[in-house]
Order: sequence, then C-alpha cells, then structure tokens
Amino acid sequence: MNRSEPQPSATGEVPEGALGESIGASETPIVNRGVRLQKFLADSGVASRRASEAVIREGRVTINGVVATELGVRVDPVQDHIVVDGRPVKPQRKLYVALHKPRGYTCSRQDAHADRLVGELLPAEWSHLYPVGRLDRESEGLLFLTNDGEFCLKLTHPRFGVHKRYEVTVRGEVNPGALERFRKGVWSEEEVLRIVDGRILDQTRGETLVELELAEGRYHEVRRLFASEGHEVIRLVRKQIGSIKLGELRAGRWRTLTPGELKTLLNPA
Repeated sequence: MNRSEPQPSATGEVPEGALGESIGASETPIVNRGVRLQKFLADSGVASRRASEAVIREGRVTINGVVATELGVRVDPVQDHIVVDGRPVKPQRKLYVALHKPRGYTCSRQDAHADRLVGELLPAEWSHLYPVGRLDRESEGLLFLTNDGEFCLKLTHPRFGVHKRYEVTVRGEVNPGALERFRKGVWSEEEVLRIVDGRILDQTRGETLVELELAEGRYHEVRRLFASEGHEVIRLVRKQIGSIKLGELRAGRWRTLTPGELKTLLNPA
C-alpha cells in the first residue's frame, strides 16, 4: 500500500436505522429541490450513477421515512434524511485516485466469484470508492477510482470523448493493414469496434507490440479487435486516460489526482 500520499479520514459510517413506512411513489410528500437522488447517491459513494438508479428502482431508498422508487425525485442533502438498506447516507468528501491495476484483479467493489478486487489495493477507509470504467481481470494499467458520480459519467460516456491509450502485445506479426481496418471499424458481436489511432512499436520473436488509442470502452474491445485478425492478446496495459499517464506508478500502487489533473480531465483544451 502506498503511504506516500496523505491518508483519508475514516468514513464514519453511522449505525443502521430502521426503514420507514413503505408507500407508493405517487404518495411521496417530497418537495422537488436540490439534486437528483441518483446523483446524490453516486456522489455519496453508494454506487455509480447507473447502479444507484437500480437501487432506487428496487425500493431500497427512503427519504424522510418514505420509500422512493422514481428516478426524478430531488433531495436536499442537508435537510433530507436519506437511507439505503437501513443505513443513513451522508455527503462525502470527493476522492479521486489513480491506481496501477495489476493483472489478476477484478474491477468491482463486490464480486463473490473474484479472487482479488482492486479495492483491496487501497486503504480500508476507501472501500466506498468504485472504478471509473473497467479493465478486465487479465489487463493491467491505469485505472481511476472515485466516489464522484459526475466524474465517473464524464470519463466513461462516449459523448464526452475521453481517449484511452493502450500498449498491447499480441502473438504473431500484425500487418499495418490491420490497424487501418481497425480505424475504419470492425464488426464484432453485432456492434462496430473502432480505434482512433494505432501504430506498431516493435516486432520480435513472433510477437508484436502495438499502441492503440480508443475513444470508447466496449466490452473486451481490444481483445476482440485483434481476434478479428486472428491474433491472441498476450498482454494489455492501459498507459493513459485523457491527459493522465500511468508514468512511473508501479503495479499495485496508487496516488491521488491533483486539482490540476482533474481540471484537464474534465475540461480538456
């Protein structure tokens, strides 16, 4: 664990409380003010924005003792008493962490089938942080974790166009024509996969080292691209997200993002 960065204060979880009486959403006497409930939950580290929406739909959230099941409701984080699964939720200090994810770790807060989770590499006080996007279990490299739902959305949704750069080692010789086909788009599993740019860095001993730049993060995208050309990915390392590079950060180590880095990520020139 990297202790060179300032350590966070404890999250100070409050004791469980009883759920209030359950009534229909149409009967909910809540004034629409403040922020949307799913944004508040994401910003408070309950889950990502999308996962928080599922929590609301499942009726696991109460506001001032009333079950809320509609996504449009707004809350006042200061005045309203918000409870998830019997546990009160309070606003939390925003945290932004860059981690060098090693091979063999799963990008999830909870997974009963995973041997190791990326959260295990962070201080215990940061167990509420969730990954921004994903790297599959056998992939390595730069990964952000946060409790800020807005930050997560802006770095993962395709409309914001945050590019990621990868170094990929594949078996066999990659023809430059393959990279051109990747630029034009490859049809795979009923969707088009496409790179922004790519170049061959090295070829030796029956392997090729390739650099790819992508604008989206589809499921197993890089592996599927090379599979379309008959190449097996031996190693995949994410080297850069937006303007932030992996740099000298060693596998399994982490650091907090600086205010300047956050500004360039969220407001690129």
